[in-house]
Amino acid sequence: MDKSQQLEFQFQRDLFEEICAPETLRRAFRSVKRNKGAPGVDGISIERYEEDLEINLLHLRQEVRTWTFSPTPVRRVEIPKPGGKGVRLLGIPIVKDRVLHMAMKMVLEPILDPTFSKSSFGFRPGKNQEQAVRQAQTYVKAGKEYVVDIDLSKFFDRINHDRLISRLKGYIKDSRILRLTGMILRGGIMIDGVRTPSEEGSVQGSPLSPLLSNVVLDELDKELEKRDLDFCRFADDCNIFVKTQRRAVRVMGSIRKFIEKKLKLKINEEKSKTAKSNEVKFLGMTIIDGTIAIAKATYKRAMEKVKSLTPRGTHLALREAIKEINKWFTGWASYFKMTQYPSQIKGIEAHIRRRLRARIVKQQKKKRNLFSLLRKKGMRKETAGKTVYSDRGPWNLSHTRAVERAFPTQWFIERGQKIVSNSALGHWFEVERWVKLA
Repeated sequence: MDKSQQLEFQFQRDLFEEICAPETLRRAFRSVKRNKGAPGVDGISIERYEEDLEINLLHLRQEVRTWTFSPTPVRRVEIPKPGGKGVRLLGIPIVKDRVLHMAMKMVLEPILDPTFSKSSFGFRPGKNQEQAVRQAQTYVKAGKEYVVDIDLSKFFDRINHDRLISRLKGYIKDSRILRLTGMILRGGIMIDGVRTPSEEGSVQGSPLSPLLSNVVLDELDKELEKRDLDFCRFADDCNIFVKTQRRAVRVMGSIRKFIEKKLKLKINEEKSKTAKSNEVKFLGMTIIDGTIAIAKATYKRAMEKVKSLTPRGTHLALREAIKEINKWFTGWASYFKMTQYPSQIKGIEAHIRRRLRARIVKQQKKKRNLFSLLRKKGMRKETAGKTVYSDRGPWNLSHTRAVERAFPTQWFIERGQKIVSNSALGHWFEVERWVKLA
């Protein structure tokens, strides 16, 4: 063994010891705690695990170093997909296992991440969805407006263990780390009290799975780079950009063969297609004439969410209702404000206010009560009368000039409604034709 090989061997030995080091495990626990999460099959919560933290971490360290550690099967949870199209299968490892998974991620990520493609944006430090969308926009502006939109079917459930370990061997020489990774992958799932072995797949819910998924899909990235194709990938959602429809069809065919035969994965035929960029949804966005917009389906789901947060007949006080809306809207808008069509954000805000105005109108129960309320809000007697004493219901009345003037935008802001469009979006270029969304 020459000197360079000896240094590499010592470095890899240090990696395994670093995973087991007390300070690494403590940092891993702190990260697990920040991420929160429910208990696994043993019912032990993060708070309970923390009560005897040092003892628990000492036991975990000893188990890993002496190879008495045995992964506990994960608890299966089904999460409904948007639009009611099936469920996403998640797995919840016990807290002890999550700490080990996180420790491995912390130690291995600095080695593996620099080897990944610059066009890979998912589950990577310093990278995010907005960067992926803006990179896609750059390709479209450069004239590559046809997209090969690839979505992998049940990707996490179909990861081939042998291929994953083989890929890891190219970067991790210590067989102990590879053996530990294999044990975690084969940890199994608990369904109705019965343990089911894991012959393929990586658990969605494990802190280590996102890193392992990038190891698997980096092989796809390298193939696309070898073919000199422009692409953006975020997890299992990949868009390839070309100049013509004919080229897009050819690329789809050849990449499908590579994914299914080489990677042993499957393409979701329902979600995958070749089309112009304005007909493709990528991370909830679409690119129209070189500008970024919220995709039509995403926008529709947001409107439906507003409806579910402002149900008819609720007894929740208005301020409390606005508080609940803000919990969702603040996070939603912080992501989707990347749209270059500010009217979309303004439209959601306006829809929230209209739903709340309709609720106020309906709560008056009788027309004379609504008439009195409008008069108290400064409406002229004639205007209030024409508005109230008509055949219109609460929803139509909520969009009348009288009701909107009685309860203007500022009235809702004073009661806590979060507004994004007037500040963060105010300096952006307004595109008038955003109604042509894909």
